[in-house]
Amino acid sequence: MKTLTKFAATATAALLLTSGLATADVKVGIAAEPYPPFAEKAADGSWQGWEVEMIGAICTAMEEECEIVPIAWDGIIPALLSKKMDIIMASMSITEERMKTISFSDKYYNTPAVLVAPKSMDLSGDPASLDGKYVGVQVSTTHANYVDAHFAETAEVKSYNTFDEHNQDLVAGRVDAVVGDSLAFQDFLGSDAGQDFEIKAELTDVAIFGPGVGGGIRKEDTELREKMNAAIQKIRDDGTYDAISEKYFDFDIYGG
Repeated sequence: MKTLTKFAATATAALLLTSGLATADVKVGIAAEPYPPFAEKAADGSWQGWEVEMIGAICTAMEEECEIVPIAWDGIIPALLSKKMDIIMASMSITEERMKTISFSDKYYNTPAVLVAPKSMDLSGDPASLDGKYVGVQVSTTHANYVDAHFAETAEVKSYNTFDEHNQDLVAGRVDAVVGDSLAFQDFLGSDAGQDFEIKAELTDVAIFGPGVGGGIRKEDTELREKMNAAIQKIRDDGTYDAISEKYFDFDIYGG
């Protein structure tokens, strides 16, 4: 994975993406918690990352001016429903449970969930291998749903508000393993803090994880959903999607 490139106004994202912009046509909600390489704050307070650049590209393709609205992850769907934003683009998996409340655009990426633990520990995706172990996971995520469904009977589950928090407890030895998105773990595993840890297993459950990550949209906003779907297809077709992704990844993040 390549180093993060700071988001700038370019041909692929020449639009307004600053908080507090009163004239924006579309408000795009992201998680307020850092989630590199998808979204995090730069030293100057601006947002950067692959998903931030993708927001810019999609909004440009929709011919809309957009405003980024950071919202705490566990309140992001209520914020959408109360019209504090119009689209969620915060690495939110498309699931049947969420579709009871909101609708989604077509997917714009898909990466697998994984179990991460110390290299010295003999663990796998088999629930029996986690018997008596402490497993950390971020609340209100598909990863939490997976842990509850597959590991809760054998492991002690600890929930965290952010992805970084469970990684910190993994390093400190307060949990034995953590579950999350494989790509989100790459920065951690490549850091000094993560050098003694590794991916132990890829976790699959289509019923829980769904077909990938999409933009969350209110059910009644069918026109906006159609515009976003057309924009995703446009940037896939014209090379914009790949041009952005190549700055961050050495594989196809769109997935199968």
